[in-house]
Amino acid sequence: MTKLLGVYMHWPYCVRICPYCDFNVYKNRAVDEAAWIAALKRDLEHYAARTQGRKLTSLYFGGGTPSLAPLQVIESVIETCTRLWGFEPAAEITLEANPTDAEQSRFDAFAKAGINRLSLGVQSLRDEALNFLGRDHDAASAKHAIEAAKTAFPRVTFDLIYGRPGQTLDDWRTELGEALALRPQHLSLYQLTIEPGTAFATAVEKGRWSPPEDDITADMYDAAQEMTAAAGLPAYEISNHAGPGEESRHNLVYWTYGDYVGVGPGAHGRLTEKGDRVATETPLAPKDYLAGAPHTQTILNKSGATMERFTMGLRLRKGIPLHETDPFFTDVAAGAGAYERIDRLIGDKLLTWDGENLAATTDGRRILNRVLYELFA
Repeated sequence: MTKLLGVYMHWPYCVRICPYCDFNVYKNRAVDEAAWIAALKRDLEHYAARTQGRKLTSLYFGGGTPSLAPLQVIESVIETCTRLWGFEPAAEITLEANPTDAEQSRFDAFAKAGINRLSLGVQSLRDEALNFLGRDHDAASAKHAIEAAKTAFPRVTFDLIYGRPGQTLDDWRTELGEALALRPQHLSLYQLTIEPGTAFATAVEKGRWSPPEDDITADMYDAAQEMTAAAGLPAYEISNHAGPGEESRHNLVYWTYGDYVGVGPGAHGRLTEKGDRVATETPLAPKDYLAGAPHTQTILNKSGATMERFTMGLRLRKGIPLHETDPFFTDVAAGAGAYERIDRLIGDKLLTWDGENLAATTDGRRILNRVLYELFA
């Protein structure tokens, strides 16, 4: 079966850098529009030559804050992808944006350029939480942006962060109920994680605050599963919920281990070439990227590729195809009791396997890191 193919474009600038963020981002500044268009075209042409004869399932503008990029940059990337690959029917073109007045004012222009799905970084519907998270919008503007986006784009998604310090289960249920009352088509719900090197990591290390206990966040996760399912947005992936047909087509490229091209500073890609899984990464610094510094490229060994495929695919409720001829049995874990590992996890009610499809159960997805460790350690 032909793998799905997507393109990810990373825009590295933000108005402010959120204290929980560990992405490759920089403070927003004036940019040389022509230089960015030329650099992105250069790399898109390079990767198109390596994926000839294929059409795109999706194009995703992430960051950073890509809705702050010059409109001509967005238009150029869409036009270049159309020229080089073309898009599959019902292809998804997503842009990330924040619920600020400046970004809302550009919604119609983005839609006219070809964006057909908007991803809003709402993060919370509580002003005090938004302040804590370092966001530059309030709850009222978030709700307004959601409604405005629905009038401009056929598909809209937004995300929330739970597990904030001091947040109770009742607080979370109430806030999530308000979000569901906005009738989203797609919703991403992420537990606050403390990433090394971020401002939040420093604050926690210094004892300024602590995240909630694990049992509280586990209850929050369970509440989210119940409430979203009841609202017609069941979880199709650990953190993502959608109505029928509203799943993120671009993220499904990642989770089903499809191929994707990464352009923009620090963007990662995965290509399948001559049977090998090739990992690519662009230069991190914008100045190096614009100057055409070399991309790194690594051919993953069978073990690494298989582990990566399981790590991504077992996040999905439906799991991954797994037959007895799979490299997991023949090359990766054959000498370490592959069948016994799976059987043990099935016995613990963390996995299911019918000889054709392997899936993590609800409990298995909740502790997926442990499941993966037991499969590959």
